[in-house]
Amino acid sequence: MWQALRKELHPLGLEIVTVGLEVLGTEACRPFIEAAAPEHPSLIDVDHVMASLFGVINIPNGVWINEEGVIVRPAEPASLPSRQPRGTTVPDGLPQRMTDIMTEAMKIKFDPNAYEIALRDWVKNGASSEYVLSPDEVVTRSGKRDPSVGGAAAHFSLAQHLWNAGDKDAAITHFREAHRLQPENFSYKRQAWSLVPPPEAGPFARFWQGPGEGGQDEWPFESDWLSEIRAMGPENYYPTFTK
Repeated sequence: MWQALRKELHPLGLEIVTVGLEVLGTEACRPFIEAAAPEHPSLIDVDHVMASLFGVINIPNGVWINEEGVIVRPAEPASLPSRQPRGTTVPDGLPQRMTDIMTEAMKIKFDPNAYEIALRDWVKNGASSEYVLSPDEVVTRSGKRDPSVGGAAAHFSLAQHLWNAGDKDAAITHFREAHRLQPENFSYKRQAWSLVPPPEAGPFARFWQGPGEGGQDEWPFESDWLSEIRAMGPENYYPTFTK
């Protein structure tokens, strides 16, 4: 979807850069990049540097940067309408946990049409677009970063280093501390959750384990995606897109 939009709007001045936030690097990202066959730059951010610099706490997120290199919209949910209808029922025959996850995922509310409308308006009208924010508005929407946010970033960075160095037990300790210090950061959580399950769990590995499955001691984190989404309510997973 992003490739199709880029192909249409690139002649008008839009460039899209996709960034995969992934500790495992090319091992995890390459299949998705190759499947998308993008013509735009597609980067892999092993250290989650973009998340720290731009305040990305969930995915997919987008940041608008103008021709002068100035942010005119900070990180926010960024989806495009699918070319295929969104499913309304869960397929039969799935493991119960996957059925539960897909049931909750279908309740997540987002408006990809609104984001595409805004993006097209920016491409057409540039700085005069009604969706472009002033520097003060960008700062306000970016939110304050108190010491706990900085501490979470430090623990997450250390966790990534330890994981890739092979000290997984120590890495998990620091992942947990990052989650505690910044509980709203789903990027930190999803990354850690995706690393623990066995490779044979496949692309949905992060969802196959959790509290109460295979013994509490086998899951090293205090929460998992399913319990988190149920606690917060799937309708609150993404903030509403606003001008």
